[in-house]
Amino acid sequence: MWEMIAGLLVALAALALVLEPLALARTTGSAAPGGADELDLEDPTESDAPKVRALLALREIEFDRATGKLAEEDYLRLKARFESDAIAAIRAEEQTATEETRPAADRAEEVIRRARQQGRRACPTCGPRPESNAVYCSTCGRSLVAASASARCTVCGVALAEGAKFCPECGGAIAA
Repeated sequence: MWEMIAGLLVALAALALVLEPLALARTTGSAAPGGADELDLEDPTESDAPKVRALLALREIEFDRATGKLAEEDYLRLKARFESDAIAAIRAEEQTATEETRPAADRAEEVIRRARQQGRRACPTCGPRPESNAVYCSTCGRSLVAASASARCTVCGVALAEGAKFCPECGGAIAA
């Protein structure tokens, strides 16, 4: 009798372990609307994007030709039309992506221009340094910032304005 009750309890515990993930999936629900899961489940045939429509049309005419529903001359005419539509849509999409990333590219160009204007520094003992923004020699540790009448930042070596408390280039605090 006790064996039967113990076996029944073990079976119920195993059943609970097996059904627990199914019960939790129903109670927790799905991802929030507009989340990544919703995008994964979106039907591409319902998209209004020109690129998606053109690519789906290309796939459809390929299928129609393979099944014999479309004559070869019709296939070639439709393929040329939908390929040009797809290429135009892809180029337009790339153009908008390029316009969105342009400010970052402009900032990078500005950094490159400043680095070229600044030039390389040379250690009086070891010669030119490979690091373009070096303040100290990587071999002997000497300062590469030339002693001049104007104060210079100890971090990046940029000339400082009179009375400056922070470097305008790197933002480092100026030693008093």
